[in-house]
Amino acid sequence: MKKRIFALVVGLWASLSFVSCGGYNTQKGPPSRLPNRVLASQGVTAGVSAFGELVIINGQNDTLPRLAPLSGGNSPGLMVLSPTRNIATTFDASSNTVFAIDTTRESGIGQGVRLPGPTKSIAIPSASPIGYAAVPTATINGFPFLGAVEVMNFSGSVLTTTIAVANANTVVANSNGSQLLVFSADSDSVTVIFPTLAVPPVDTSCYTNPPNVVCNIVQDASFSRPVNAIISGSTAYILNCGVQCGGTQQASVAVFDLGSLSVTQTIPVDAATMALLNGSTLYVAGTPANFPCPASQNTAAKLCGELDVIDLGSMQKTSSVAITDGYHTRMDMTSNGQIFIGSLDCTNIGNVNNPSGEVRGCLSIYRTSDGSVIFPPDNGDVNGLQSFTTRNVEYVAEGGLLRVYDTTKDILLIDDFLPQGTINIVGYVGDVKAIDFF
Repeated sequence: MKKRIFALVVGLWASLSFVSCGGYNTQKGPPSRLPNRVLASQGVTAGVSAFGELVIINGQNDTLPRLAPLSGGNSPGLMVLSPTRNIATTFDASSNTVFAIDTTRESGIGQGVRLPGPTKSIAIPSASPIGYAAVPTATINGFPFLGAVEVMNFSGSVLTTTIAVANANTVVANSNGSQLLVFSADSDSVTVIFPTLAVPPVDTSCYTNPPNVVCNIVQDASFSRPVNAIISGSTAYILNCGVQCGGTQQASVAVFDLGSLSVTQTIPVDAATMALLNGSTLYVAGTPANFPCPASQNTAAKLCGELDVIDLGSMQKTSSVAITDGYHTRMDMTSNGQIFIGSLDCTNIGNVNNPSGEVRGCLSIYRTSDGSVIFPPDNGDVNGLQSFTTRNVEYVAEGGLLRVYDTTKDILLIDDFLPQGTINIVGYVGDVKAIDFF
């Protein structure tokens, strides 16, 4: 009997040893064992970095652990997450390929999906490995128009369906991916697609017989160069860029009912290319045509952008404030009520490496507590913003660098970065995303 018990104990010990050595993974959490992970897309930089990758950052202390980077092609930039953050995708500009990462396993999903051209807009509406990319230069055989929304299956590494939409530039999905709003360059209409009903391999419903079960091209007198939307439930707040994007009307926000596909109300604003929804308040950013910076800012910049604050209860603009100019594409709100607003192609003032005078770039910070605006002393395009609920910091990918801002300070001087200031990632940082909720 003692021998049998001894044999059982030895067998059990051997089994446990096998598990602990990697035979089976009984540990909870990802392979890196990091609870607060952030991904940064790092692209090729001449003379600095010979390859691109997705770098894992320890978001708890802003350090780079000794971990192998994840594959994202040679020049990963734009990053998009699924709502549950189980999938992270990045677009590699060098190969026009979208790579997907399983964040729970920290490994690639498939081998990447090759697009027929570049994209600036990707939607991953659910936890399933299906995504949508707007490709304005996609060729549709038999038609003189370019542009499509490409349906990507990351598990199979294939494009399943090409949905033809002329000049498709931006795609926004509703909460379950059953509807897509597509915005086309130089257009005064909005294309609504029901992607699950599209017929592979190429669906031309938007060209041949709209409206139909797949495609509806919505035209409304209030639309003036619509470029983007924020969707909340069954309502989309469509951003009409207006004069900034070559339209003839003032910029506005069109309140769009996704059930009836109709505009129910229009709210005039100063400019509109990006927005952020917080409860019943909508913050809208853009650059009005020839809008001079106010004298109170005491800046060498001649032109400014504008941030409008809209109360959705009254459907009225309640206030506005001047921000940096450019084409605004990023907005993020910190846990202590500061809104970081980033743009591309703004007016850069001074030199952050030689701050002898005014230094200003494409980043503005709006304080919701008192309506004031801060312009941090940094230069360059803002390509990524990431806040956290458990820390008073903001990650900012600006000018190819990844900054860490302490949001409890005034952020008027370069010293208001955290002590580590810049997370030392080699190469050009094209975007940043937290892949854990923290």
